[in-house]
Amino acid sequence: MNTTESNIKENIVSKTNIPITIISGFLGSGKTTLLNHILTNQKGIKTAVLVNEFGEIGIDNELIVKTEEEMIELSNGCICCSINGELVEAIEKLINVNKNLDYIIIETTGLADPLPVAMTLLGSDLRDHTRLDSIITLIDAENFNDVALESSIGRSQIIYGDILLLNKCDLVTNKSIEETIVKLKEIKHDVRILKSIKGDIPLNLLLSVGLFETDFINQKDSVHEHEHKHEHKHEHEHSEEDNKIEDFISVSFQTKEPFSLRKFQYFLDNQLKSSVFRAKGILWFSESERRHVFHLAGKRISIEDSEWGEERNNQLVFIGKELDKEKILSQLNACIDK
Repeated sequence: MNTTESNIKENIVSKTNIPITIISGFLGSGKTTLLNHILTNQKGIKTAVLVNEFGEIGIDNELIVKTEEEMIELSNGCICCSINGELVEAIEKLINVNKNLDYIIIETTGLADPLPVAMTLLGSDLRDHTRLDSIITLIDAENFNDVALESSIGRSQIIYGDILLLNKCDLVTNKSIEETIVKLKEIKHDVRILKSIKGDIPLNLLLSVGLFETDFINQKDSVHEHEHKHEHKHEHEHSEEDNKIEDFISVSFQTKEPFSLRKFQYFLDNQLKSSVFRAKGILWFSESERRHVFHLAGKRISIEDSEWGEERNNQLVFIGKELDKEKILSQLNACIDK
């Protein structure tokens, strides 16, 4: 254990309650990449991870590095109302089962307001066993624009972030970075802003930093109204029509048949609409023995290969506005190598 890891461990064990970090950030900002960085580089810290996704199928569990950490995937949908009870139950179970638990990380969906998550932790019996250490909000330096700023959720993620992590700084100019920082400071004054590439930040700047301000949150919550324009049932199981947040909808696709690489390339080049703001998935091509991880954020597409560690299949989730679900599913079915 190096000095940095030792300091984090000392900060954690010096307090009786288990610290919790919430990782927030708009679609495609790099939350899962940051989580992988933390899990890969921490040593000697027993960490539990809770993941919430927006979509009918969960992709993030397939994208998170395999460790010995406790991993729980919460129900899909809006974290502010549909899974608060489940969130508390999951954390209570973690604490009861793992007596040596040092740390808890919650990765929220890119369409989640972090305030209700914080209020859930503060307003339950969990406050006797845990402490909210900080809310880390990731900002996509390349795609930070009006799409996020026009969204009340995007603004809330900035306002309630204790640390704003400006990620993907290698994809933009220094001038663009400085312009983004100016915009961020206009939304939240006197905020800690860190810059990173692929979430690569020393862990002592992220974990057990004690930045969460309860008084600030309580003050904000007294006037905070949930301006989520979506309407859905307040229950764990969302219907297909309910899978909407602030006019964003998700389209999920999965098949146990391989794609044709040529057909999928045609889909990306000629059929994928600009109204798709975020997409991610696991791809299986008949022409390749490799597992391919697919990401789309804004206009940038990346496909990276790795070894198959599980049953081969195709899993994709698309998130955007005014998406034609049936058309997208038909186009993806046409990509199957028949």
